[in-house]
Amino acid sequence: MGLFDKFKKNSKNVKRESEIINVSGWDAIDEEAKRIYPGQYNPKHYASLIKWRFGGSDPLDGISVYDSGDYWHFVTYGLSELYDKESDDKEWSGYGMEFTFKLKKDSYVDEEQEIKCICGLLQQIARLTFESGEIFNPFEYLYTGQTTGIDSRQVSNITGFITIPDTKFQTLNTKNGRVDFVEFIGATNSELLALKNKELDVKTLYSKIGSDVTDYNRKSVV
Repeated sequence: MGLFDKFKKNSKNVKRESEIINVSGWDAIDEEAKRIYPGQYNPKHYASLIKWRFGGSDPLDGISVYDSGDYWHFVTYGLSELYDKESDDKEWSGYGMEFTFKLKKDSYVDEEQEIKCICGLLQQIARLTFESGEIFNPFEYLYTGQTTGIDSRQVSNITGFITIPDTKFQTLNTKNGRVDFVEFIGATNSELLALKNKELDVKTLYSKIGSDVTDYNRKSVV
């Protein structure tokens, strides 16, 4: 459990300037996670010590990681409006999305380091949204030209991502607006180049991969 997670769980009883802190957006994500993972009340949680709005470098307030048996399921908190409604857009909450990712469990040299590495990558992707307004929709790809693996040791064939609607988290209609869950799936350099060169589309590649769980050891399907 992260520092902010501990604070959040007690925040309903904390008053600042005579106002109760509103965490309805955060709670809506939590409730959806409880539906999917009943009994996992205290998942791994990685919080930003200094929030973006206070000058911190990480745009996401936190990332929770749920144990799904064969894989770890990551979900972000911070691209939607977690607290009070601040935007004028009544239909969407913040940027209208949160990110998810599923990492296959394996005999990693350091599993905790691999989990933290993914958290770092999700923060980097979210930074694109915060700094340039980039919105990530399902069935897109993220290719930067990187040829080294996205794993902490940079030895995997997985170098970038495709996106789909998360297969477990459903769209939320919160008090602050709609939130979609965009799932990132690891892709190899040759797969990403095939997408870039329009040799196939993301839906076709996803079908060829045959799983939404990222496996650092899988071979390219193109």
